[in-house]
Amino acid sequence: MRLATVDLGSRTAAAVILTDGSALLLDALDASDLPPAVSAAFASGSLLAVIAAGPAAIEAAGRAAAEAEAGRLPDAVRSADKLRLRAPVPQPAKNVVCVGRNYAEHIAEGERAQNIKIGVTEHPVFFTKPATAVIGPGETIPIFPHLSSKIDYEVELAVVMGKAGRDIPAERALEHVFGYTILNDVTARDIQRRHGGQFFKGKALDGSCPMGPWIVTADELQDPAKLGIRLWVNGELRQDSTTAAMIFDIPTLIASMSEGMTLEPGDILATGTPSGVGYAMEPPAFLKHGDVVTCEIDGIGRLENPVRNVEAARRVA
Repeated sequence: MRLATVDLGSRTAAAVILTDGSALLLDALDASDLPPAVSAAFASGSLLAVIAAGPAAIEAAGRAAAEAEAGRLPDAVRSADKLRLRAPVPQPAKNVVCVGRNYAEHIAEGERAQNIKIGVTEHPVFFTKPATAVIGPGETIPIFPHLSSKIDYEVELAVVMGKAGRDIPAERALEHVFGYTILNDVTARDIQRRHGGQFFKGKALDGSCPMGPWIVTADELQDPAKLGIRLWVNGELRQDSTTAAMIFDIPTLIASMSEGMTLEPGDILATGTPSGVGYAMEPPAFLKHGDVVTCEIDGIGRLENPVRNVEAARRVA
């Protein structure tokens, strides 16, 4: 099942994306016979609330989707041309957790570009992106020319947690996964280097976390370790790999991240990017005004965003 947040102009709603691209709005369903927690989650319009409501909410959404596919819920369905997709979780409750250096070829290209030895770490490298960085499909990736001239891209598979847990063993980690989406870890390389090489500031600019187009539930994406993952800039293929090339697999990442730290429903974990990033090309090829970035992961779909300059004067509200 594909679950999304859709913008209807006057409100946003959590929705199931049907096979024809139309959206079944969960807040438009008759939820009178559903458990109160599920009814409240549907009415809230928040996909985060639906995720937090647990399996009962997903089962109810699945039943309603089957009815809608059969044409029996026309009043709750909106055609694709009457809605706009937002990020699946437009305002995460916490920072988005990301993983650095999780593909060997990406590490190797970084070593060549920087002429340094990086190597594979014994444990995963984690950093975060703030909620203010999150944007959805079709939204603009802003470039701030007064701050950075080296804006880069990184396509990643993102895991959305569905069940809370701390100290989650790797062998049970996938039981805690709600689903998967696509994330572009947009990075200001010069800002990253300027601040001592630490990741956060260079990866935290507004609009630097495109996400979407929806969340595919874990039951539909049976093997997230064997997915093709690609990125294009203006139609030129830049990244082309498979999630099978991860150094630390998803169960290992969840187990490591949850050590002594509770993961909650709706938490997002981006799993790293393969090789082909702009700063490691010869010559380097950073994003510029007018570019269009397209990310694709098999079994999920495509995420596309334009790139635009933002003038310094617009910093002040």
